[in-house]
Amino acid sequence: MYSKPVRPVLVVIAHGSRDPRHAATVHALVRRVRSLRPGLRVETGFLDFNIPSVHGVLESLAAEGVRDVVALPLLLTRAFHAKADIPAVLRDAPPQLRIRQAEVLGPSPLLLSALERRLYEAGLTPADKASTGVVLASAGSSDPEAIAVIADIAREWRHTGWYAVRPAFASASLPRTEEAVRELRELGCARVAVAPYVLAPGFLPDRIARGAAEADVLAEVLGPAPEVARVLLERYDAARTPALAAVGA
Repeated sequence: MYSKPVRPVLVVIAHGSRDPRHAATVHALVRRVRSLRPGLRVETGFLDFNIPSVHGVLESLAAEGVRDVVALPLLLTRAFHAKADIPAVLRDAPPQLRIRQAEVLGPSPLLLSALERRLYEAGLTPADKASTGVVLASAGSSDPEAIAVIADIAREWRHTGWYAVRPAFASASLPRTEEAVRELRELGCARVAVAPYVLAPGFLPDRIARGAAEADVLAEVLGPAPEVARVLLERYDAARTPALAAVGA
């Protein structure tokens, strides 16, 4: 009798934070993912600060007899965590697990849609686009690839109708949010909006918020926006295809 193949378990890997809002937002996002794909088992592990740890989740799955896992970094760019930290944790996983590491979430047209959703929720309308300058405010990174990706996203987003879009960074890189806000004011924008390109609240998103003090609009973090949940499932589906080699294989 034919039996349907068991779908790999999706393990969402979040950074973790001392700020309780971070874990709460991650769990809300995971609940939305589950609601979009009933029957898919989704677990959450944290690299630091929160429990369960990634290693603990993988150990538990192996003990249950799970064999196939897709590990998905809850990250917007391919920086140090995606390139070094997470692969190191996965290499230390129980050997009976077959693990595929999915790609990070960004860039994606769905994330641009989520950014616009947050701006509209904060009070803007599509009619405001042509006269509004937007600061695309990310956490920042010392990785040149990650910084280049943010700049590319800002250029792409500008072509959807905004008066101007400028990237900004809360750490490691320049300009800061407040500098980008001033630049857009000097450019002659009728209003300036700050769109945090971050997934969950925490120390750096709070820094972005402080830098937005002189802006007209500050959007919420991406959080459990439905578009973000859809990106997670897209990355999961891509990683479970045979074309992607298992981690460590």
